[in-house]
Amino acid sequence: MKCALVYLCLCLCLALCSAAPTNDATIVSQSSDVQPDGYKLQLETSDGTKRNEEGILKNPGTDNEALAVKGAFSYVGDDGVTYSVSYVADENGFQPEGAHIPHV
Repeated sequence: MKCALVYLCLCLCLALCSAAPTNDATIVSQSSDVQPDGYKLQLETSDGTKRNEEGILKNPGTDNEALAVKGAFSYVGDDGVTYSVSYVADENGFQPEGAHIPHV
């Protein structure tokens, strides 16, 4: 169950990052640390894309077990502007923030 939650979260974040334009970028730096109760990861590519994320398992072994994730990513758009997004994903859903994201 824990691995499935971590995998799902990583897939979600990779999908978000893949929305950014890519031009044959190479990985400049990458690190990850996966533990039974959480994970941390960091990635930077040659096209200026950056990503960092941390997930913590809350209430392990209970009916309220949940993965709480916080992180950020940035990329350079086709217009040359660097777009940055920070986010939290927890029992309250996915909550992104960025200057280019409309506030509700």
